[in-house]
Amino acid sequence: MCGIAGFIDYPTTVEPYIYEVAGIQHHRGPDHQALWQEEGVALCHQRLSIIDLSAAAHQPITRDHLVIVYNGELYNYRELRARLEKEHKITFTTESDTEVILVAYQLFGPDCLQLFRGMYALAIYDTRNGQLFLARDPFGIKPLFYFQQQKMLAFASELKTLVRTPGFDRTVSQKGLLAALNYLWLPEQTCMFDQARKLPAGSYLLRQADGTVNIVRYYHLPARQLPASRAEQVDLLDEALRESVAYHMVADVPVAAFLSGGLDSSLLAVLAARHNQDISTYSIGITAADKKVEQMPDDARYARQLAERFGFNHHEIVLNPSITDELPRMVYHLDEPIGDPAAINTWLISKAAREQGSKVLLSGMGADELFFGYRRQKATLLAARLPRWANAGLGALAGVLPVQLAGRGFKPGRWLQRYATFASLPLPDAYMRSYSYYSRQELSTLLATDLGRYFDELVDEHRALFNKRYPNDPINQMCYTDVHMFMNGLNQTYTDRASMAASVEVRVPFIDKSMIELAMAIPGKYKYHRGEQKSILKEVATRYLPKEIIYRPKASFGAPIRSWISGPLREMVQDLLSESQIKKRGIFNYAYINKMIKDDRQGRKDYAYQIYELLTLELWWRTFVDDQGH
Repeated sequence: MCGIAGFIDYPTTVEPYIYEVAGIQHHRGPDHQALWQEEGVALCHQRLSIIDLSAAAHQPITRDHLVIVYNGELYNYRELRARLEKEHKITFTTESDTEVILVAYQLFGPDCLQLFRGMYALAIYDTRNGQLFLARDPFGIKPLFYFQQQKMLAFASELKTLVRTPGFDRTVSQKGLLAALNYLWLPEQTCMFDQARKLPAGSYLLRQADGTVNIVRYYHLPARQLPASRAEQVDLLDEALRESVAYHMVADVPVAAFLSGGLDSSLLAVLAARHNQDISTYSIGITAADKKVEQMPDDARYARQLAERFGFNHHEIVLNPSITDELPRMVYHLDEPIGDPAAINTWLISKAAREQGSKVLLSGMGADELFFGYRRQKATLLAARLPRWANAGLGALAGVLPVQLAGRGFKPGRWLQRYATFASLPLPDAYMRSYSYYSRQELSTLLATDLGRYFDELVDEHRALFNKRYPNDPINQMCYTDVHMFMNGLNQTYTDRASMAASVEVRVPFIDKSMIELAMAIPGKYKYHRGEQKSILKEVATRYLPKEIIYRPKASFGAPIRSWISGPLREMVQDLLSESQIKKRGIFNYAYINKMIKDDRQGRKDYAYQIYELLTLELWWRTFVDDQGH
């Protein structure tokens, strides 16, 4: 895992900045930083050493007329290397996966990507013809931003690196702003600046010497036929998961694991322990005061039970409210205004793991998206199946129930209010609204200017994605949408940036290409069976885990933001979202924000996440737009 950046046909004004990149992205690769240059071309690399720890594997690596900088891991590099040695008589000079990628590209060109199993963002420059090749893994686990300015093309692992490039235009994208408010994160096809782009997942970019750029989608989720019986599909899923975990244990340093005490992380930890009996695990706990407001199951207790049962070297980090002091730093590392405080959890666990000597952590991310594990998925399906009069009655009840009672969180009120926002909508729109935070009308009231056409674009894009596959399987329509929206836009994004802020690599066995292809071929009826979510994955888990872990109440992997908004963050809310500050910024309607804050504090409505996103957005604006010196 590393950081990469590059500048092709750059002007003389950019030359001094190139030497600053290693410092900006140092956290992504503290083990070694290097730069390769020729006239008008620079490739930068920051290395976090995981495979082949020797200096021979330092990047950039050159071979003949090709130069590579690469961020990620190729889990099948050993098999691929052996094949290249045998079939093409290749002699390798390192033990690294980087050199395997470079040789594969030299032999097969862009078709080499079909051979790779892993996570990656890579750049290969051909000194012979001035061609640049950029590529990103099939599901976009690793980030890659780029922008073009006249003939120059610049790319980097982090947006902050591009933003500070001399001449970068910091005009904020109106669609990006609207998406950040609506979702609390940005879909893959959207960026916060008009000039910046994200290379789409499963795509590569070819830039010719004359500046011509062509982007090609090289990966599409294939249609796969599985045996009809559930029992056979359980066996296939079991085998695929064990194989994926084995691949994700490939490293020349110890591999540790997140352990929330939930199904997904517990299953991965137990399977990983088969390869490393001394595996270390890490979990997050919250204070008693925060538990009172959140009213969510105690993850840490289940994690402790599992760790004791299987003999893991377990570490528990208590999420102290003082961590909110780190919010400006978190906003800086996240690059985009992401209003999900789970990033703080990821950063804290990664930081603790690094302090204990762990550079690599396994995460259960992706399982909820693939196997129908979110409450909002089940709620959307319920809304579609209930008669209109029943949904109307539930909506009326939601209008009178509070979200807090006597300082305690009241989950029925909170959940029913959320349900009422989408219960009457058509299925594709209902699903979008289930993880959106405003209606079109609410956004119009919140914003000082009309951005309605961008909202319509977001809706159209979501509908097209929802209806693209599985026309007779609404469960898999939701799963497919989540893989390309929620998993890609939020979970993978904050996980990569928060973990790399602590110089730690996170690996995600559920987002392995083979795992996703299998999971998305399993009919929805096996994922949600007799009222049980993730039913088929739970059946696999019964072979490895105790039932009290498999069938425990679900808890979200997040910080106690509802407690913090009314407590430790209260002063920040009053400062950053004050009337004078809101009017000075000129983006929002202060009266609407003030009403949200009052309703939240009085327990009438649950606006904690909207308020947190507004805080995040203001801090982001100060860091990435106002501060032109950085």
